[in-house]
Amino acid sequence: MTSSFACLSPSSGEQVAEYPVATEAEVRTAVAGAREAAAGWWRAGPRGRRAALLAFKHALARETDALAGVIATETGKPVRDARTEVILTLHHLDWAARNAHRVLRRRRVPSGALAVHERALVGHRPLGVIGVIGPWNYPLYTPMGSIGYALAAGNGVVVKPSELAPGVAVRLSRVFDAAVPAHAGLLRTVTGLARTGESLTRAGVDKVAFTGSPDTARKVAAVCAETLTPVLVEGGGKDAAIVGPGLGQAALERAAEAIVWGAMSNAGQTCAGVERVYAAADVHERLVQLIIRRARRLEPGASGGEKAADYGATTLPSQVGTVEYHVKEAVNAGARALLGGPGSAQPPYVRPVVLVDVPEDSPAMREETFGPVVAVNAVADLDEAVLRTNDSPYALGAAVFTRTRREGLRVAAGLRAGAVSVGSVLGYAAVPALPFGGSGLSGYGRIHGAEGLRAFAAPASVTVRRFHPYADLTSFATPRTRAARAVEFARRLHTLR
Repeated sequence: MTSSFACLSPSSGEQVAEYPVATEAEVRTAVAGAREAAAGWWRAGPRGRRAALLAFKHALARETDALAGVIATETGKPVRDARTEVILTLHHLDWAARNAHRVLRRRRVPSGALAVHERALVGHRPLGVIGVIGPWNYPLYTPMGSIGYALAAGNGVVVKPSELAPGVAVRLSRVFDAAVPAHAGLLRTVTGLARTGESLTRAGVDKVAFTGSPDTARKVAAVCAETLTPVLVEGGGKDAAIVGPGLGQAALERAAEAIVWGAMSNAGQTCAGVERVYAAADVHERLVQLIIRRARRLEPGASGGEKAADYGATTLPSQVGTVEYHVKEAVNAGARALLGGPGSAQPPYVRPVVLVDVPEDSPAMREETFGPVVAVNAVADLDEAVLRTNDSPYALGAAVFTRTRREGLRVAAGLRAGAVSVGSVLGYAAVPALPFGGSGLSGYGRIHGAEGLRAFAAPASVTVRRFHPYADLTSFATPRTRAARAVEFARRLHTLR
């Protein structure tokens, strides 16, 4: 008898759906089926895959309301936010479909003086089957950063969604099969708990793309290491916004608006959201007041309630306790809560919290809070802001607000973050051509853009002999004196360059 698990509404705690727990055998069957379908997918060629993925995109676009409804119900976020998530997904899928061949096709590269007689070519082949383990905070947009690009690169995909929000991935596979019946089974979903994710990593996939906490990422990587299965990890962030000196009132207003959205949207449950702010001393106090003024207006609530909520419930119930702990520890260590405080955590919601003077060794500055909390500390100048931003175990994204774009680009160049927005927050999220990923506890590897396509493909090098060389160094038939002259000529050439 197949076991199952209940998916609960974060807002009400009521059961909204029930899903099966896939057994290890069922996971292996899914991977085998995706691999079989991938053979036909590769034979379809670049044009066939592009057409199929665009048909998939069109079908998803028609399903926007249904997809957004599932997302909102299972995550607790407002429907309008869920619709935005769908639109971002469509944007990325479109780019991957239209650019995969250009990025991955075989191209000629320089042969070099030593191999002038060879034509050198490099292309990319699909890895095979990609196992995608998705998160609950953006259950469509985030995993599709791997799914869409992996499909465009010619792979089959098996996705294991978070048990907190599995519905949209289940629907995703159904929409794909209906939109592209000739390749039905190429994209498969297996639902379950942590054990199901482990089964997927052991099921013979050719790469695993994981999004989640660093602790879980370590476990996934350890299992994959047993078979040398490569892993792409997005492990979250502790992203900072830097606000430079000398900003006028209008510029500060824009910075405050962006920071509040980056910190509070999706109930603060955004891996690249704003959790820390370093503001120059001359603008710090004014910026804090502008942030408070905006954050105070925000109201959390249930999706579809009588009053339109600004953000929804905390999707993972235990996260409310983490948020409360971070705020308490900061206040106990000397921070000031100018808006909200430990009492702002009222399950399943957390009201906005604005902290100042937070010690840099506080959990609120070192660990991922993942709630509508922002710490705003003063710094002497931009150099100090960069140093403090980089002094973190995480390095995912960042935002910079300065007097000029040139100054902003200079600051961005000094940050360890994998992606930086100058004059905005999360500006890169809507640009499919830009790679996304981080380092340190934020993980390794990239999704999106050309790098995201190559992440799911293997380089394939080819040489084609154009003519017989004067001294063939790969043949015993070449006279030794001739080979020696050729080697000496090459040596002298390199002494002159």
